[in-house]
Amino acid sequence: MTQTVPRFHLAVPVTDLEKARAFYGGVLGCPEGRSSDSWIDWNLFGHQFVTHLVRGPRPEAAHNAVDGHDVPVPHFGVLLTVEAFLLLADKLQAAGTTFAIAPYRRFADQPGEQWTMFFRDPSGNAIEVKAFADDSQVFAT
Repeated sequence: MTQTVPRFHLAVPVTDLEKARAFYGGVLGCPEGRSSDSWIDWNLFGHQFVTHLVRGPRPEAAHNAVDGHDVPVPHFGVLLTVEAFLLLADKLQAAGTTFAIAPYRRFADQPGEQWTMFFRDPSGNAIEVKAFADDSQVFAT
């Protein structure tokens, strides 16, 4: 089978696999793949995403000022359609998600117009979800 769209693989540490399963499988709706007692594979919007059980202290969180917001660094995420973004934002709000940066629109009526939101998984991993008004503007200058 030929892959037509590049996909990424990302593995992140989690402190509790059952909480990861409830969040990624339940709240985000990611289909679960293979798993063991120390990791779970997920289909994160078409990308291979793995949560690995890791014990011990986590590095201190850092932030970077962007548009008057404290953007958590590091973070990872996906780009969705605007419709899928708004549906996910509603789903996260209904699940009681605490947003690091609540859903909002940046660069309105400008090149690169986008919706963005930041939140954390139960282990503290920062996630950004974006949606561009025009997908051809993902790399707008």
